[in-house]
Amino acid sequence: MSTYLEAMFSLRDRVALCTGASSGIGAHMAKTLARAGADTVLIGRDEQGLKETRQAVLAENPTGRCICKTVDLSVLENIEPAVAQIGEEFDSVDILINAAGVNLRQAVDDIQIEDWQQTLNINTAVPFFLARTLISGMRQKGGGNIINIASLQSYRAFKNGMAYGASKGAIVQLTRAMAEAWSGYGINCNAIAPGFFPTRMTAPVYKDKDMLMHHADMTAIGRNGEMSDLEGATLFFASSACRYVTGQVLPVDGGYTAK
Repeated sequence: MSTYLEAMFSLRDRVALCTGASSGIGAHMAKTLARAGADTVLIGRDEQGLKETRQAVLAENPTGRCICKTVDLSVLENIEPAVAQIGEEFDSVDILINAAGVNLRQAVDDIQIEDWQQTLNINTAVPFFLARTLISGMRQKGGGNIINIASLQSYRAFKNGMAYGASKGAIVQLTRAMAEAWSGYGINCNAIAPGFFPTRMTAPVYKDKDMLMHHADMTAIGRNGEMSDLEGATLFFASSACRYVTGQVLPVDGGYTAK
């Protein structure tokens, strides 16, 4: 059984690129992949946060390689040079985690054109253009795995979430479109839709005890998420275990969207 599970879920000799890796979900997913044996590339805008994630990643996989790239991916012109730099360290990337995101939590009447553009750019354009830049390397290696981050707001409307909800609704369709375009080359594209987890982005919710309890009560399980709850879905979508699963979105939300 152990040999079977090793073959199914091991990420040894694979390279994973994680955006938004300086904190939160991106950082935890990077650690999860490292624990399974992957070498990692960490991308974010917070240099100190990336260093801290790198220390945690190497603690999980002391014999693995881990590099950090402080890059502002919201400037789309930065993507190709960043990928070229990564190519100097690794032949190509096998796994892409598109975890970078922004939620400005603005009332509808307060949303400015630049706010809308920023949200759609970071949450939707960056995952597409980064994935497309990496596809040629994945094709040369015979396949790969792409994991996008969707949201409860991919399916439900939340107050002060107009732009964010639009971007996360788009991620669901983007994931399907990526699968249609690239799965024929052995590149599986799926998404995880987290519920409420303790991150910088959800800090306003976690500061409001009544709101936090409300969201816990909205789940079927009766609590909000813990980072370890994301590990199974992350490992599944990054491994050969999902070789016949593509274009799908898996809510990891304690049953929030089931109620």
